[in-house]
Amino acid sequence: MPPYAGRRTWGNPWLGTLARLVLAAVLLYAGLAKLFAPQGARDAILAYRIFPASWADALGWGLPVLEVLLGIALLAGLFTRLAAAVTAVLMIGFVAGIVSVWVRGYSIDCGCFGGGGDVATDGLVWRYTSEIARDLLFLGLACWLVAWPRTRLSLAGPGQPVTGEPAAEHAEAVSA
Repeated sequence: MPPYAGRRTWGNPWLGTLARLVLAAVLLYAGLAKLFAPQGARDAILAYRIFPASWADALGWGLPVLEVLLGIALLAGLFTRLAAAVTAVLMIGFVAGIVSVWVRGYSIDCGCFGGGGDVATDGLVWRYTSEIARDLLFLGLACWLVAWPRTRLSLAGPGQPVTGEPAAEHAEAVSA
């Protein structure tokens, strides 16, 4: 019987590793870009017109720090399920934010990778559609890792239990 028979076929550790590393790279790039340009992150938050202006500075620093911490955890393969779950929640929030400004008729740069703020309406439909599609892809990768957090090239190692994993599943995975 192959080592990834049944339910675990989709949980192939190498596919999970690819998902983990892609998300780590995206989060690290996005977070670091915003940390090096905090005014752009602040402007992006204000452009969404969702949060009070008084929150812009805290969110402008807090969100990039969270992204970097999640990126580091995913890169190292530590707390993978938790980091992926928080990443999934972030992606849902990002999609909701983009949909919100689109529905309300604003034209903004999402600020996802630095920058941000109001922009011209040229290419609005393509811009928002591609940003939503991209974030849904990242959401899918994060959900994959929530379901199958065991990956290769991880500091957690194959013998370590994954947070939230049932004991029987851990014992089965270690023996396989």
